[in-house]
Amino acid sequence: KGGALSEVILKAPIIKPKQDIICLGLNYMEHARESEKIIKEDYVKERKKAVYFSKRVNEAVAPNGKILSHPDLVKDLDYEVELGVIIGKDVYQVKASEARSYIFGYTIINDVSARTLQLEHGQWYFGKSLDGFTPMGPWIVTEDEISFPVDLELKCLVSGELRQCNRTTHMIFKIEEIIEELSAGMTLEAGTIIATGTPSGVGMAMDPPYVLKSGEEVVCIIEKIGELKNEVE
Repeated sequence: KGGALSEVILKAPIIKPKQDIICLGLNYMEHARESEKIIKEDYVKERKKAVYFSKRVNEAVAPNGKILSHPDLVKDLDYEVELGVIIGKDVYQVKASEARSYIFGYTIINDVSARTLQLEHGQWYFGKSLDGFTPMGPWIVTEDEISFPVDLELKCLVSGELRQCNRTTHMIFKIEEIIEELSAGMTLEAGTIIATGTPSGVGMAMDPPYVLKSGEEVVCIIEKIGELKNEVE
């Protein structure tokens, strides 16, 4: 009651996920376009299938927690605001029209990325999965609090400067389509986290590319969920 929230320290809503986070790459067209310039692959014309990868999370970073910079290993630390979908009960072979009933709720994820590691390995797992690379929170908003299909504004600010701003309606592959496709051949267990992709405006696509620096504050905001604020170590 009252000021109770100010009297507690928030942790990430799922501190140690049971399984790796399932992530979608290039799930907003403008981000696909800006990524083409860096990755030198054609992601815009051939968008018939989603790009999936996984992100290991040793321990999710709490709201107001530190993003680890790994200065001896990482040359180009970057940010990515994403809507996280939390599965509420085991789902297998469900149609898109029924997908909502399997969703527990939504949260904010900052898919922190080490760009050189991400690109030089030819796959994204290592560059996305270092310790301290998954801020999550500030809480889970249950699915009944948000209309479906989901239409939410996403924003990311770095040291007060707006870098990313878009709406979830611009996702190429929608939440219900993702759940239908994945569950067609694998069981998505309760507690599964799906990171649905980031919009354009990431640091690697700026001219010149922008690298997060120690002491900078990254704020990821999603309408009706809240804000996830973290400082780079």
